[in-house]
Amino acid sequence: MDPAEAAGNALKFVLEAVPGESILIVADEEKAEVAEAFSSASISLGLWTRLFTLEPPQGYRKAVPPHLRELVISNRPDIYMNLLRGPAEEVGFRIELIRLETRRRVRLAHCPGVTLDMLANGALALAERDYSEMKQLAQELLATLQDAVEVRVVSPGGADFTLLVEGREFFTDVELDWRSLKWINLPVGEVMVAPVESSMSGKLVAEAAGGVGPVEGGITIQVSRGRADVENLECSPEAKEVIQRVLKADVQASLLGEFAIGVNRKARVVEEFLESEKVYGTVHVAFGSNRDFPGGRNTSKSHIDFLILKPTVTVKYRDGSTREILAEGEFKL
Repeated sequence: MDPAEAAGNALKFVLEAVPGESILIVADEEKAEVAEAFSSASISLGLWTRLFTLEPPQGYRKAVPPHLRELVISNRPDIYMNLLRGPAEEVGFRIELIRLETRRRVRLAHCPGVTLDMLANGALALAERDYSEMKQLAQELLATLQDAVEVRVVSPGGADFTLLVEGREFFTDVELDWRSLKWINLPVGEVMVAPVESSMSGKLVAEAAGGVGPVEGGITIQVSRGRADVENLECSPEAKEVIQRVLKADVQASLLGEFAIGVNRKARVVEEFLESEKVYGTVHVAFGSNRDFPGGRNTSKSHIDFLILKPTVTVKYRDGSTREILAEGEFKL
């Protein structure tokens, strides 16, 4: 698909952009081609478009640069778009930027690790029909998850854990109520919830992680009362160093924050987790910040996701009944 066409579809069918609105695009210099596609699409849609390009940092960004902070505070666009690189070491910077941009009512598309290939061939290469079909599946999932109180996940890789969702609202980034929500990750393609933060117990075995990408041999983490055992996680030394650093960012960084199900048929397992977490028939669990989710209480400055392939997901309901909604990655709706 032509990247500018894909960008325009995302602006129309996700961000609900209409002619005459304004958009501020914040982009890393290395994302110039992606920024050009979205800038071109924005102008074609009749949006007042401003593009701000960040200079390459020395090392990793730890905080929002003063000139960017001033720009965000002084501007009042209808839509923000962050086209940023995606290393785990810059999660704190990205969360700080999101909080600056969402101080008031706004629509924000946050895209850490976005690539031109996502627009041409991957999770963003979507036509109107693709968005419509994905929305239908998400609606079916949301209906199935009504009155859920507990979720159990097992996988061929060895994952076996449960978490509680009673009193927490499932929602989807495929169909958004922008009156109550301020931002989403783009590309879209998941149904998610902020689980009860202290509720997860069991063994998490993941094939990829945010800011790290696919990990050969997987990642194994024991979780008790919602807290990941940071010291004893098992994976390659390179991945372990990054994951432990993120999970130790603050006292709530290793506490459960998110559970989600992927529904995007175009999404692929790639280096950038932004796309991998949307893969159709997968689930992912995150530790860290979830305060922007309905009911979320984790105020960490960090957030890291873990992808589980071919999961079997069983839901327990308030009346005690159970239902299998995924069987080794295949939906049972």
